[in-house]
Amino acid sequence: MPAIEVRQLFKTIENSASRVEILRDVSFSVPRGQFLAIMGASGSGKSTLLGLLAGLDTATSGAIVLDGTDITHLKEDALARLRGQKIGFVFQSYQLVPTLTAEENVLLPAELSGFNGQSRERAHALLERVGLADRMGHYPVQLSGGEQQRVALARAFMTRPPILMADEPTGNLDSANGRHVLDLLVELNREESTTLVLVTHDRKLAEHADRILTLGDGRVLSDELVGRTVEA
Repeated sequence: MPAIEVRQLFKTIENSASRVEILRDVSFSVPRGQFLAIMGASGSGKSTLLGLLAGLDTATSGAIVLDGTDITHLKEDALARLRGQKIGFVFQSYQLVPTLTAEENVLLPAELSGFNGQSRERAHALLERVGLADRMGHYPVQLSGGEQQRVALARAFMTRPPILMADEPTGNLDSANGRHVLDLLVELNREESTTLVLVTHDRKLAEHADRILTLGDGRVLSDELVGRTVEA
């Protein structure tokens, strides 16, 4: 059973004056443990697709199955539970809670989901893993952009989610910090055996993935696996 399965996905926005197809007949599956990069220019539909995969938006038609659960028609409370149990997020803008310390930000998903596995010890281990053992008591305003994104990485892995979704995670960082964050993301993904879906417009970033799915005008233009093309 794949970690993610997408079948004939359409997303259309309509009003009295126009009808815009953002995604058109998108189908693919992601095996467990794979690192998939979704590429495309602005307006290609890649961010919309990530939002649909995360259950943050609703498709016009088609189906999405996450870790064996069809999320297509789930109510919002069920989607919220599923996100808490199965999905970790890394955002371009970090999304840390400004009134919480680095340690408290990492602990937050555990507290919200009732994670019961030595939460504080795991939070400390993850912060040490991303090189912030000496910054646990610092607030986001006291951290650099690269440090904030490393806290966000630790937070995303906190509850051992089977699926991690990252939206332009290095977009607000300079090249050195961006490379460091990407290296940590790839290493943690392998260590935790997580299925990783990363949205980016940067080909060099995407080439670190196991597979690249390229969108254009809402359709899958190409699906590449280690230098060879597979069926879209």
